[in-house]
Amino acid sequence: METAYTTATAFLEALQETGVEYVFANLGSDHTSLIEALALARNTGRETPRVVTCPHEMVALSAAHGYAQMTGRAQAVFVHVECGTQSLAGAIHNAAKGRVPVIIFAGTSPATQEGELRGSRNEFIHWLQDVFDQRGLVRGYMRYDHEIRVPANVKQIAYRAMQFAHSEPRGPVYLTACREVMEQEIPQVRLDPTRWTPTSPAALPPEAQYLVASALAAARRPIVITSYLGRSATAIDQLVKLCHRLGVGVLESVPSYMNFPHDDPLYQGSQWNEQRQNPALAEADLVLVIDSDVPWIPLVNRPTPTARIIHIDIDPLKQQIPLWYIGAQHTFFAEAGVALRQLNECIERSPIDARLVSERYAYYELRHRQRQIELQRREQSNGAVITPEYLTACVARAVGPDAVVLSEAVTNYRVVAEHSGRTKPGTLFASGGGSLGWNGGAAVGAKLARPDALIVSLIGDGSYMFSIPSSVHWMARRYGTPFLQVIYNNGGWKAPRASTAAVHPDGFASRGENIGTSFEPAPDYAAIAAAAGDAYAQSIKHSAEVVAALERAVRVVREERRCAVICATVSGE
Repeated sequence: METAYTTATAFLEALQETGVEYVFANLGSDHTSLIEALALARNTGRETPRVVTCPHEMVALSAAHGYAQMTGRAQAVFVHVECGTQSLAGAIHNAAKGRVPVIIFAGTSPATQEGELRGSRNEFIHWLQDVFDQRGLVRGYMRYDHEIRVPANVKQIAYRAMQFAHSEPRGPVYLTACREVMEQEIPQVRLDPTRWTPTSPAALPPEAQYLVASALAAARRPIVITSYLGRSATAIDQLVKLCHRLGVGVLESVPSYMNFPHDDPLYQGSQWNEQRQNPALAEADLVLVIDSDVPWIPLVNRPTPTARIIHIDIDPLKQQIPLWYIGAQHTFFAEAGVALRQLNECIERSPIDARLVSERYAYYELRHRQRQIELQRREQSNGAVITPEYLTACVARAVGPDAVVLSEAVTNYRVVAEHSGRTKPGTLFASGGGSLGWNGGAAVGAKLARPDALIVSLIGDGSYMFSIPSSVHWMARRYGTPFLQVIYNNGGWKAPRASTAAVHPDGFASRGENIGTSFEPAPDYAAIAAAAGDAYAQSIKHSAEVVAALERAVRVVREERRCAVICATVSGE
């Protein structure tokens, strides 16, 4: 019986030692050494990360993405050579743009063909899958990519990769190795993981603390704009503290996290693709942009020319966005939680105009109340029609404030953000990227990370098809990760039609003609989940069905421990 310690054994140990609990795997002939090392570990009692079989690579990386969003810890994804790497494409975009840590390993075709080493080519596919630059397929999205060339430093490479993944700005890393290298027997490798920690969070320089704090304190209409500050509960706490001390409003722009409690009097809502000027942004004389990739869309919505703009970010240069600028007078590289704590400490030492703070607070509180009234108006039932606003409000009531909501409703992104009423850190997430299909796999990963939480997937019919629901719900059943999924079925891809109408408002496409975005005849979306994963499935078309359907679905998830999928035909603006 073979009991060899190989490069693959050392690599699995490195993953275990750096905090990887799960390997989301789509295995192939390049993984023979890893499969054998896992089987050996199982038979000898050695601990390794748990393998989660993923029938599709998009789902595998989306699951690792969701897990990392819940925990902040990178998990591993194993895919098959360059074919599996290319099947990751959309999920790689999401992890990179969302700054989500994950370590991806893909084998390469064997480097020998005449039996020179163990693992030499023995299948026809090994010639077809041999490409010139496999790492080049994803290099533009990776924080780090490398090939394990020799067994002797496999752990050092894995540890270094994880350093990159967990250092700001976080993101995916990609490693490759040919079969012969991974199969090679080596002496056992031992390293001290404490010597490979991520970089420490960056802070504001001393002079910046006073500059930013005094600018906020002196402004008449200061406002904070953020998108992903909510990755850190500490940052949320510090932002709430800062805004209440100074009477500063908060506006979310394309939020991928719950960044500020939605019931707070200073919360001014969120902005997405609306083709109009946001009044809170237009009135601001000081705009503090902190952790945001798209704080506004200048073609239709921007600050006034006289507004002072200050920018704090973990990635202020937006190094993966070729065209980017917001006209900030001051830009600082700093971690949000650290920077906000510094600003709060600076404010404690400085005099504050209490009258001005009170006036600002009252102004934003009034705006908040007016917004709440409008939201409640939109959430009322509109006869038989199921509006997205009514559906989202019903979901919020059915799942409660502690549920984790994953949003990929696309043309209803703003509806979900505005009407889900999230008030607690870690209860609202989007992918952070723009490649659809994240939601289903992310729900599986989120449930693995937080098994006691109610995970709620709100998804458009187009995103649902992109998410590979047959793989998602098979995995959910096999690995015991039940979640509630609500499909906002608007009959196809609404986003391309809306985009075309915005550019060509009087064009032919805006007249409602079939332009290739309809999903008619519509599939039975919920039945796909039932067939693949024994999910409870129900389709609803009348507003009177919504409340009872959601109550039943929540009971199924909580009590029967299986997924529930509600496909709701929605109609709105």
